[in-house]
Amino acid sequence: MRTLNRTRTDLAAFLRAQRERLSPVDVGLPSGTRRRTPGLRREEVAALAGVGLTWYTWLEQGRDIGVSSTFLDNLARVLKLDAAERRHLFMLAHERPPAEPGKTWCVLPPLVRRLMHDLPHPAFVLNLRWDVLGFNALADELFNFGCHIPEQRNLLWLLFTDNTLQRRIVDWNEQAPLMLSSFRRDFTRASQNTDIAELVNELEYVSPEFKGWWRQHQVPAKCNGVRHLLIGEQALPFEFTSLTVDEDRHLRLIVYARQIEGSECPN
Repeated sequence: MRTLNRTRTDLAAFLRAQRERLSPVDVGLPSGTRRRTPGLRREEVAALAGVGLTWYTWLEQGRDIGVSSTFLDNLARVLKLDAAERRHLFMLAHERPPAEPGKTWCVLPPLVRRLMHDLPHPAFVLNLRWDVLGFNALADELFNFGCHIPEQRNLLWLLFTDNTLQRRIVDWNEQAPLMLSSFRRDFTRASQNTDIAELVNELEYVSPEFKGWWRQHQVPAKCNGVRHLLIGEQALPFEFTSLTVDEDRHLRLIVYARQIEGSECPN
């Protein structure tokens, strides 16, 4: 529980605005008789959110009362807030939003695709399941994504089942567990999605290495650093990083760039 302070007035105004934009029909209530004011009544919001009318009225009046994250989540549901509005509600209430339910996403926004193709470095886009939603020509040369049908174009699956990719990554036995630990963070966000759970189950069946490392529950590693890739007969260092390009859809742009001699990049 936290106590509202300087944002009490803004929170009160935000709640009133969101309440007034909804009609009873929007929340499954009968429309009833004509109303003097637009939107839902306070008692309706309070009842749907599972709190008393007096307590909710105080909240809308900007009084200094405590709110819990559970209540804010219920209120966001009742007021039909989208992801951005929900985050704003939590920030006004001085509460850090709990992790939003992760969803795997299978459509690459056109602007992100254009940005990816405009980059002078190998780049590709992953969702929470690590499906490769798009890649540029340089990334295809490096990782051979185009050799696989879209349904099998999953970075984690290829990491543990594709011999060509395994040979490309120098010190695969060291790098693969680090990459897997990064995947665990995304798995935690989307663990309720059956498709990501099915991916893990299938990999445990086909890859003893995956099964052993997965069950070690290694702490998630950084999404940037240096990785050596075998190009021809040479092991060349590539700096890599992960850039969030769509926070709500959990899309990340992964970029690899040849490390310039003398440059430093933390491991």
